[in-house]
Amino acid sequence: MAGPHPILSITDLTVAYRQGQQWLPAVRDFSLQVERGQTYGLVGESGSGKSTVALALMRYLSEAGRVLSGEITFDGRDLLGLSPAEMRQIWGAELALVPQDPLSSLNPSLRVGEQLAEVLRLHLDLSNAVAEARAVELLELVRIPDPGRVAGNYPHQISGGMQQRVLIALALSTEPAFLVLDEPTTALDVTTQAAILDLFRDLIRTRDTAALYVTHNLGVVSQICDRVAVLYAGELVEDASTRALFRQPLHPYTLGLIESVPQLGQDKQVARLQAIPGQIPALGERPPACIYADRCPLAIEICHDERPALETAAEGHRVRCHRWPEIMAGEISAASEEGAILPPRTAEEGEALLALADVAVYFETNRSLADIVRRRPAGRVSAVDGVSLEIGRRRTLGLVGESGSGKTTLARAVIGLEEISTGEMALLGVSLPSGLSERSLAMMRRLQIVFQNPEDALNPYLTVGQTLRRPLLRMRGVDPAEVDDMVARLLEDVRLPSTYARRLPGQLSGGEKQRVALARAFAANPDLLICDEPVSSLDVSVQASVLNLIDTLQQEHESAVLFISHDLAVVAYLADEIAVIYAGNLMEVAGTGTLLAPPYHPYTEALLSAIPLADPEAEQQQIRLEGDVPSPTAIPSGCPFHPRCPRFIGDICVEEIPPWRVTETGDRIFCHIPLAELQEKQRRVIET
Repeated sequence: MAGPHPILSITDLTVAYRQGQQWLPAVRDFSLQVERGQTYGLVGESGSGKSTVALALMRYLSEAGRVLSGEITFDGRDLLGLSPAEMRQIWGAELALVPQDPLSSLNPSLRVGEQLAEVLRLHLDLSNAVAEARAVELLELVRIPDPGRVAGNYPHQISGGMQQRVLIALALSTEPAFLVLDEPTTALDVTTQAAILDLFRDLIRTRDTAALYVTHNLGVVSQICDRVAVLYAGELVEDASTRALFRQPLHPYTLGLIESVPQLGQDKQVARLQAIPGQIPALGERPPACIYADRCPLAIEICHDERPALETAAEGHRVRCHRWPEIMAGEISAASEEGAILPPRTAEEGEALLALADVAVYFETNRSLADIVRRRPAGRVSAVDGVSLEIGRRRTLGLVGESGSGKTTLARAVIGLEEISTGEMALLGVSLPSGLSERSLAMMRRLQIVFQNPEDALNPYLTVGQTLRRPLLRMRGVDPAEVDDMVARLLEDVRLPSTYARRLPGQLSGGEKQRVALARAFAANPDLLICDEPVSSLDVSVQASVLNLIDTLQQEHESAVLFISHDLAVVAYLADEIAVIYAGNLMEVAGTGTLLAPPYHPYTEALLSAIPLADPEAEQQQIRLEGDVPSPTAIPSGCPFHPRCPRFIGDICVEEIPPWRVTETGDRIFCHIPLAELQEKQRRVIET
């Protein structure tokens, strides 16, 4: 627990939202204390009340939100009793928020440097010249390359990772005593996320700043937080030091969250991810007894009759559960039993469902009037360059890389939404035309895609049933008299009740929408399913159920899957083989098991080292990449990775295209460094 004089103390906080004429509690009796220099994680699924706590703390609740009871004391002051004018003196200067979406939080009409200088002039009363100079220093502090140039840019002219660093610089500009970090790395690549977590860790340590880190990512929590509070349906269910929480979670919900996270080396052929069944109850539907009882594998009669108290199980470890003494003594456990779930999957010898040979996708840039007058040719954007891959039936190929690496462009080329510039594509040995207009209906049926955001992929005006009927009627030619039965079976396949056929997308959760998107893709009974970041925006528990579902449906339909993600841990769980892509070029193609051990391509090595492991005691090498993926208009010569490569060996990397080196297991690595030398230099990135 916190010391006698914590910088932040929240006591019995209850926050409600207005629905109609009622005020429904979203957070109940929440208490927490944070010491100076301490980073406190606040975790839970969407709808658990994490952001509500953060907004109440900042006094940023909307008119539909209200603190019904409780106290929030910051540095000895009662925040709930301060006027808006008094809060304005605290915001930014002493208490700062770093939100999730940087672009919507930055002023699009002001240059980056001016936004920083404005805060410095307001809170520190600096002159224009001093504020502008300090703004550049702050950008350098958050490790933005060429800070002087970036200060002159508008927010839309810099990458998402840089935008997030600008927000951090804004938050730190006045050296506040407390930071509220609301999912600040959720939308970022693992490499950018790793660099920002390092930055938070260093700045908090050196400045003695305290922080509340709000997230659903347990890997991030385990790497950066001193303590963790677990929130479920608005109630604090467990609170402990990070090591104690991961070593022996005492609440079944905490264990459920930990088990939902794919661990590197976890094999889908041995054990499924253990998703938490059900979902958080809606406001107004929350039971008066144990809030988690309906989803808990250990629930007994008392759990449905009485609300458990928040008790101290050990020094600094609080838990709200009737059965924690039995869990602590090892008499009962909410842990899942691991076991084989499916026979090993192997593709038939020589069978390639999809084959890509030297596929490239180039775009021409628009010419300016001066270019036309001077007869300069249009420039070329190299989005994908010379990719050769094969995917066997019932096999999953993972495609990983940072944003801008060409993953989605390659997927769009395979599905027919982008025309390839050179190379060949074949499906089951038959040439696959590049343009969608050149493909027959039968060929389009064989290829289906699931996009990252189901909000954009589903028509909001069509019911789930109408969405699923269309591919059944148009692509599979199902008899109209049988189509409703097929819709019900598809919903059953994705673990949704048949009554969902009458619902609109707006009546579904994010995970349910993604299940409908999967059902629509499998309605055509495709040979190849392309999944483009299908779980990146989902909670860990929903993510686990969707990953299990993709694997199950793939085996039932005997489909191949191209699974695209920037999260190597997720890909390593689901994929049989993994292709690592950078700036439109493949860097490595390997079996999942062999990819996790050296020799690695240096880019793969950096991606592995950036994964936030949900284990605070695991040992992990720290390899951090400087800069961003190069623009497709300016791909570096030689090895495209050489400007960022931690194992750069000289002019040969700049001047010559690397050879493909083949390991004893048939893995391919695109690198000038000989395999034996890589093996000698590298050690296993992660030891657990």
